[in-house]
Amino acid sequence: MDRILVIDDDIELCELLTEYLLPEGFDIQAVDNGEKGIEQLFSSEYALVVLDVMLPNVNGFEVLRRIRSKSRIPVLMLTARGTDVDRIVGLEIGADDYLPKPFNPRELVARIHAILRRAKPETNELIVEAHKRLLIGDVELDKSTRVVRRSGETVELTTVEFYFLELLLRSAGNVVTREELAKSVLGRDYSPFDRSIDMHVSNLRKKLGRQPDGIERIKTIRSTGYIYLQPSESKDY
Repeated sequence: MDRILVIDDDIELCELLTEYLLPEGFDIQAVDNGEKGIEQLFSSEYALVVLDVMLPNVNGFEVLRRIRSKSRIPVLMLTARGTDVDRIVGLEIGADDYLPKPFNPRELVARIHAILRRAKPETNELIVEAHKRLLIGDVELDKSTRVVRRSGETVELTTVEFYFLELLLRSAGNVVTREELAKSVLGRDYSPFDRSIDMHVSNLRKKLGRQPDGIERIKTIRSTGYIYLQPSESKDY
């Protein structure tokens, strides 16, 4: 049974989440402030954190920063509806996904299932070793260990960033649409108003930097998606 830590000071919401998540096979622990949440997270084992932005004393962003300084555990942030800044900041800090309040509890359950599917290690032993390791230029992605290296140095990525990069590397030299990224990695249909894909790709660019020859690794194809450029490809994108 997967254990989920909910950090939110809305008692009624925590009760509602427990009501919906328990029948789904999750063990729920709820705390009402950021300090308690951080302490609880690092004192026990959890599969995922549901974190509200608006918390007393220590807000959700600071809680997320502290979590990311020590852990890559998946984090789903709850944000105020219409507050794009909250969502963008959360994704920049390292949230795996976000859900604006108020939300349909079924949507939350679906998001959690999608995140946990990504986070769980590959169990199919029939997958050949060559498919577990990708090497494009100076970037190496090892799916079996969930490790990414650039020029031999480890690059720390969130779970979503890792799978975005895997999809882009496997399609290196070809366009990957936003629809593909949303469906394959986030487990949902793409919405033109959803900025999360752009933010995850932006984070990847920052963490990976440019190629040794100065060329941008991931190019945006306007109104379509992204392309990971092979090291020898031209700049005409």
